[in-house]
Amino acid sequence: MTIENILFEISDALRYPVLLMSVIALVLAIAEAGALLAEARRRRVRSVARTEHAVDLARDALASGDRATALRAVTSLGYNEAMNEALAATVEQRDHPDAANRIAKRLAEYDYRSVKRLERTRILVRMGPALGLMGTLIPLSPALAALGDGDVQRLTDDLRVAFSVTVAGLLVGAIAFAVSLVRDRMYDQDYSDVEYVNAQLASVPSSIPPSAPPPAPALHTHPRQSVGMESAAEKLSAEAQP
Repeated sequence: MTIENILFEISDALRYPVLLMSVIALVLAIAEAGALLAEARRRRVRSVARTEHAVDLARDALASGDRATALRAVTSLGYNEAMNEALAATVEQRDHPDAANRIAKRLAEYDYRSVKRLERTRILVRMGPALGLMGTLIPLSPALAALGDGDVQRLTDDLRVAFSVTVAGLLVGAIAFAVSLVRDRMYDQDYSDVEYVNAQLASVPSSIPPSAPPPAPALHTHPRQSVGMESAAEKLSAEAQP
């Protein structure tokens, strides 16, 4: 078996897996578009005035020691689980001695989860056209063989499959690209809101008083040294007397 035959067998074996993956990618792209519409619907109530009002409520509640009200105020600005956890951390972790680092870690984790969510459509942006190209080229080989044999029906079927997969792959890439752009902008806006909440609440004094510095270690002298010091002091006092 020659190398050409091996490559032909490999490409022919990939025919149906590529077709199946193209269909799955198209379904995923449509599902991501639907999820984007749902996310956009939840964000219709977002406004700068609403964010500022919630932050003012949280600041007043923290100043009066009402952490539960502050927590409800900031989490009302969240649109998903990851954002709610990051917003809650700005209230729950603020009284910890290492509050700044803990909140920064929660914000970094929230950013990581947002990027992970964006990876789905970013993969489809590249995978869709790649599957479309593979689905176009794979049926062309048997189509050309059918053309040489004069089998017009098989030629027509193979070309129809090739062009259909091409259209499906380009459609997947277009949908995923649009979803990625819009979702990236929305997540950047969400992260900006979380940073704003954290910056505003950080200026509210914490309920934990600053810790006092540790006491200086006591100087321990050896018994012989203390006796020597006492005898020296007695000699000095005796010499000072007339």
